[in-house]
Amino acid sequence: MAAESGPVLLAQHPGTELDRQARRLVAQDLHDAANQREQPVLLTGSGLLSDNPRRMALFVQLQSASLCGSAGCSTSVYLPDGHKWTLVLDSVSGPITITPQVHDNMHDLLVDETDRWIWNGTTYIDTQAAPEPAPTGQ
Repeated sequence: MAAESGPVLLAQHPGTELDRQARRLVAQDLHDAANQREQPVLLTGSGLLSDNPRRMALFVQLQSASLCGSAGCSTSVYLPDGHKWTLVLDSVSGPITITPQVHDNMHDLLVDETDRWIWNGTTYIDTQAAPEPAPTGQ
């Protein structure tokens, strides 16, 4: 099974194994929202990030008034690691596309059409360098 590039489609999948796993991963956020009398919408998606079928990523997004800001709702990406999930990209806003480009045998992810994230062997890192701090006058 080869990885395919393209947009990650997020949708509600109630009652599925992916939905059950996602709810476990975001249990604290769901609990916090319930304390604010909110019932967030849980969206999930999956995508193969390498040619290894064990690298099927789980994309998770919660939508509610308290969890989504001016940049929209954030999505987190998890990879299976034995019998647990490991967070490999945390809280990015905007649509995610799996690109054909590869770093360390994992496909790059493009967030909001302009922000490229690459695999460093452990997690996804942003390729947009942070601006240098302005020099302070002495």
